[in-house]
Amino acid sequence: MAIDAPLSLYSTTVKPEWLDYNGHMNEAYYVLVFSEATDAFMDFTGQDDAYRKRTGHTIYTLETHVAYLQEVGEGETVRVETQLLGVDTKRYRLFHFMYHDGSNELLATGEHMMLNVDMAGPKSAPFGEELAARLTAIREAHANLPVPAQAGRSIALPGDRG
Repeated sequence: MAIDAPLSLYSTTVKPEWLDYNGHMNEAYYVLVFSEATDAFMDFTGQDDAYRKRTGHTIYTLETHVAYLQEVGEGETVRVETQLLGVDTKRYRLFHFMYHDGSNELLATGEHMMLNVDMAGPKSAPFGEELAARLTAIREAHANLPVPAQAGRSIALPGDRG
Protein backbone atom coordinates (compact mmCIF):
# COMPACT_ATOMS: atom_id res chain seq x y z
CA MET A 1 0.00 0.00 0.00
CA ALA A 2 1.51 3.33 -1.08
CA ILE A 3 1.19 5.95 1.66
CA ASP A 4 1.31 9.61 0.69
CA ALA A 5 2.10 12.16 3.36
CA PRO A 6 -0.42 13.68 3.70
CA LEU A 7 -3.09 11.55 2.04
CA SER A 8 -5.29 13.10 -0.64
CA LEU A 9 -8.37 10.86 -0.74
CA TYR A 10 -11.41 13.10 -1.16
CA SER A 11 -12.67 16.07 -3.17
CA THR A 12 -16.12 17.44 -3.93
CA THR A 13 -17.96 20.38 -5.45
CA VAL A 14 -20.01 22.76 -3.28
CA LYS A 15 -23.71 22.17 -3.97
CA PRO A 16 -26.33 24.98 -4.01
CA GLU A 17 -28.18 23.45 -1.04
CA TRP A 18 -24.99 23.73 1.03
CA LEU A 19 -25.09 27.54 1.01
CA ASP A 20 -26.11 29.66 3.98
CA TYR A 21 -27.89 33.02 4.04
CA ASN A 22 -24.56 34.74 3.22
CA GLY A 23 -24.14 32.77 0.00
CA HIS A 24 -21.23 30.71 1.35
CA MET A 25 -20.96 27.08 2.38
CA ASN A 26 -22.80 26.59 5.67
CA GLU A 27 -20.76 25.39 8.65
CA ALA A 28 -22.62 22.06 8.76
CA TYR A 29 -21.39 21.20 5.27
CA TYR A 30 -17.76 21.74 6.21
CA VAL A 31 -18.36 18.99 8.78
CA LEU A 32 -20.08 16.87 6.11
CA VAL A 33 -17.07 17.22 3.81
CA PHE A 34 -14.74 16.24 6.66
CA SER A 35 -17.00 13.27 7.46
CA GLU A 36 -16.81 12.11 3.84
CA ALA A 37 -13.02 12.51 3.97
CA THR A 38 -12.97 10.36 7.12
CA ASP A 39 -15.00 7.71 5.27
CA ALA A 40 -12.44 7.83 2.45
CA PHE A 41 -9.67 7.34 5.03
CA MET A 42 -11.57 4.39 6.48
CA ASP A 43 -11.88 2.84 3.01
CA PHE A 44 -8.16 3.43 2.41
CA THR A 45 -7.29 1.56 5.60
CA GLY A 46 -9.68 -1.30 4.87
CA GLN A 47 -12.43 -0.26 7.29
CA ASP A 48 -15.01 -0.40 4.50
CA ASP A 49 -18.50 -1.90 4.55
CA ALA A 50 -17.18 -5.43 3.99
CA TYR A 51 -14.80 -5.02 6.96
CA ARG A 52 -17.64 -3.78 9.18
CA LYS A 53 -19.85 -6.72 8.22
CA ARG A 54 -17.02 -9.25 8.60
CA THR A 55 -15.70 -8.01 11.97
CA GLY A 56 -18.71 -6.36 13.59
CA HIS A 57 -16.43 -3.40 14.30
CA THR A 58 -16.93 0.18 13.23
CA ILE A 59 -15.62 3.65 14.04
CA TYR A 60 -17.36 6.25 16.19
CA THR A 61 -16.39 9.91 16.30
CA LEU A 62 -15.58 10.98 19.87
CA GLU A 63 -14.73 14.62 19.26
CA THR A 64 -14.39 17.06 16.39
CA HIS A 65 -12.89 20.53 16.23
CA VAL A 66 -13.35 22.60 13.06
CA ALA A 67 -11.58 25.86 12.23
CA TYR A 68 -13.35 27.88 9.53
CA LEU A 69 -10.64 29.92 7.83
CA GLN A 70 -12.06 31.08 4.47
CA GLU A 71 -15.39 31.15 2.70
CA VAL A 72 -16.20 28.97 -0.28
CA GLY A 73 -19.09 29.29 -2.70
CA GLU A 74 -21.40 27.29 -4.90
CA GLY A 75 -19.79 25.26 -7.66
CA GLU A 76 -16.28 25.55 -6.27
CA THR A 77 -14.28 22.37 -5.85
CA VAL A 78 -12.62 21.57 -2.56
CA ARG A 79 -10.15 18.82 -1.78
CA VAL A 80 -9.22 17.37 1.58
CA GLU A 81 -5.77 16.24 2.62
CA THR A 82 -5.57 13.97 5.65
CA GLN A 83 -2.84 13.50 8.21
CA LEU A 84 -2.86 10.80 10.87
CA LEU A 85 -1.60 12.55 14.00
CA GLY A 86 -1.75 9.62 16.38
CA VAL A 87 -2.95 6.08 16.95
CA ASP A 88 -3.19 3.78 19.97
CA THR A 89 -4.79 0.37 20.46
CA LYS A 90 -8.37 1.54 19.79
CA ARG A 91 -8.33 5.21 18.76
CA TYR A 92 -6.87 7.39 16.08
CA ARG A 93 -6.61 11.14 15.68
CA LEU A 94 -7.16 12.50 12.16
CA PHE A 95 -6.45 15.97 10.91
CA HIS A 96 -8.10 17.17 7.69
CA PHE A 97 -7.07 20.21 5.65
CA MET A 98 -9.73 21.54 3.26
CA TYR A 99 -8.26 23.40 0.27
CA HIS A 100 -9.84 25.30 -2.59
CA ASP A 101 -8.90 23.14 -5.54
CA GLY A 102 -8.18 26.05 -7.89
CA SER A 103 -6.31 28.52 -5.67
CA ASN A 104 -4.91 25.97 -3.19
CA GLU A 105 -6.09 28.31 -0.41
CA LEU A 106 -6.62 26.64 2.98
CA LEU A 107 -10.36 26.95 3.72
CA ALA A 108 -10.81 24.98 6.92
CA THR A 109 -9.27 22.35 9.16
CA GLY A 110 -10.89 19.53 11.07
CA GLU A 111 -9.42 17.49 13.89
CA HIS A 112 -11.22 14.27 14.77
CA MET A 113 -10.76 11.65 17.51
CA MET A 114 -12.07 8.31 16.33
CA LEU A 115 -12.83 5.19 18.41
CA ASN A 116 -12.98 1.55 17.32
CA VAL A 117 -16.26 0.01 18.51
CA ASP A 118 -17.39 -3.60 18.67
CA MET A 119 -21.06 -3.36 17.75
CA ALA A 120 -21.89 -6.50 19.76
CA GLY A 121 -21.66 -4.32 22.89
CA PRO A 122 -21.57 -1.75 21.63
CA LYS A 123 -18.29 -1.07 23.42
CA SER A 124 -14.82 0.17 22.61
CA ALA A 125 -12.43 -2.52 21.43
CA PRO A 126 -8.83 -2.80 20.23
CA PHE A 127 -8.14 -2.74 16.51
CA GLY A 128 -7.50 -6.11 14.91
CA GLU A 129 -3.87 -6.88 14.08
CA GLU A 130 -4.16 -6.19 10.35
CA LEU A 131 -5.88 -2.82 10.82
CA ALA A 132 -3.50 -1.84 13.62
CA ALA A 133 -0.56 -2.58 11.32
CA ARG A 134 -2.06 -0.43 8.53
CA LEU A 135 -2.71 2.46 10.90
CA THR A 136 0.81 2.19 12.32
CA ALA A 137 2.28 2.25 8.80
CA ILE A 138 0.30 5.40 7.97
CA ARG A 139 1.32 7.05 11.24
CA GLU A 140 4.97 6.24 10.49
CA ALA A 141 4.63 7.71 6.97
CA HIS A 142 3.15 10.87 8.52
CA ALA A 143 5.56 11.09 11.47
CA ASN A 144 7.78 13.72 9.84
CA LEU A 145 4.95 16.01 8.77
CA PRO A 146 4.70 19.18 10.86
CA VAL A 147 2.01 19.28 13.52
CA PRO A 148 -0.75 21.52 12.15
CA ALA A 149 -1.09 24.92 13.83
CA GLN A 150 -4.75 24.24 14.64
CA ALA A 151 -4.13 20.80 16.20
CA GLY A 152 -5.05 20.45 19.85
CA ARG A 153 -6.69 23.85 20.10
CA SER A 154 -9.61 24.61 22.36
CA ILE A 155 -12.15 27.39 22.37
CA ALA A 156 -11.82 30.15 24.98
CA LEU A 157 -12.07 33.89 25.47
CA PRO A 158 -9.69 35.85 27.67
CA GLY A 159 -11.02 35.65 31.22
CA ASP A 160 -13.15 32.54 30.57
CA ARG A 161 -13.60 30.20 33.51
CA GLY A 162 -12.69 26.68 32.41
